[in-house]
Amino acid sequence: MVSVSLIVVTVVFATAVFVLALVETAATGLTIALVGAGMAVVLAGIGSSLGVGMAGEAAAGVVAEDPEKFGKLLLLQALPGTQGIYGLLAGFLVMLQLGLFGDPVDLTVAEGTSIFLACIPVALTCLLSGIYQGRVSAACIGIVAKRPEESGKALVLPVMVETYAVLGLLATMLLIFNLV
Repeated sequence: MVSVSLIVVTVVFATAVFVLALVETAATGLTIALVGAGMAVVLAGIGSSLGVGMAGEAAAGVVAEDPEKFGKLLLLQALPGTQGIYGLLAGFLVMLQLGLFGDPVDLTVAEGTSIFLACIPVALTCLLSGIYQGRVSAACIGIVAKRPEESGKALVLPVMVETYAVLGLLATMLLIFNLV
């Protein structure tokens, strides 16, 4: 699964570089910053969708056998979805800082590149932690299937992976707030 995520990262970065190369003369700091915001949203969303999908597949099998466990499994399946929210939050913060809901800020190419780079921590940590949190959630769904009374303990394990998504978001936020 990691090889798929690395391919996705490579394709997204290559596409961003390609687009920027095509519009080299027209590229502005604002354009470069917005590519970074888009990258944060898209990569975090990919990680979440893959993670939620993995956990959902595991939960569906358990619920098919015992529908009473649905409530205990729902949170385990939903947890990898938070990474997508973090990426969306980072993208929204970039747009707020750039004044896109009012008067846009005029950025140099260097400033735009700085914001682009500031979006990388949340983009990559959420991509990978979403996938791995989905894998851990799927394994914990197996715990709940066999021992429903251990659902509280099973919930702690994927939350540990969440820590790194939160750290990626925090790093991006600190960089964005100190750059603009």
